[in-house]
Amino acid sequence: MPRPLREKSTVDQIRQRFDADVERFSKLETGQMAAMDAAVILEIVTRSAARHVRPGGRLLDLGCGAGNFSLRVLGQVSPLDCVLVDLSQPMLERARQRVKAANSGRVDTIQSDLRQLSFGPATFDIILAGQVLHHLREDSEWESMFARFHEWLRPGGALFVADLVAHDDPAIQELMLGRYAEYLQGLGGAEYRDKVLAYCDEEDSPRSVRYQFDMLGKAGFREFDVLHKNALFAAYYAQRQG
Repeated sequence: MPRPLREKSTVDQIRQRFDADVERFSKLETGQMAAMDAAVILEIVTRSAARHVRPGGRLLDLGCGAGNFSLRVLGQVSPLDCVLVDLSQPMLERARQRVKAANSGRVDTIQSDLRQLSFGPATFDIILAGQVLHHLREDSEWESMFARFHEWLRPGGALFVADLVAHDDPAIQELMLGRYAEYLQGLGGAEYRDKVLAYCDEEDSPRSVRYQFDMLGKAGFREFDVLHKNALFAAYYAQRQG
């Protein structure tokens, strides 16, 4: 049985883990290797995002880590004014260094839980949320964040999500969790598999793609679709209508 939400890791506990992992997350091949199809998802998300912003546009990167998603977008569209958000200050410092070196646009950083953020309406052209929404807990938090995404985007702007997801059908969830366990064991052996699955149980509270699409519709999005999905990992976009 999954760990009850009230027993999941606190924000401070999650922050401490990422504070200690800056070097690993600065490299896709080590920082995201626990995520299935990480390189494929990074490529699809950033190429798609680059089609929704022009030079001089504004980008919000939530849970930016060391800046991998922003850097890939900037490799195709530059300059951009970037707002980088992460729980971890060491991660933010690394992301700022890397994004600043690749971009002549403005780069701002905010150390914060995404639930505490506040921006004005129609502030951003694109919002990136890479491996961060699965830390949301209660339904009210998901509903609130999706409503704010819609508000923060300019008409025609788009949200891009790459994340750990769940399945609503228990039998399918068990199957996909088994596939993920096999992937992890093939990657690093039984000890690595158990370590990753343990912190997923401690830290994460993912929702299904269907659940998230229902939330998008409730928030006012009318255009959204899956970009890629493999077992417990998915990427999708949602566009605010003009």
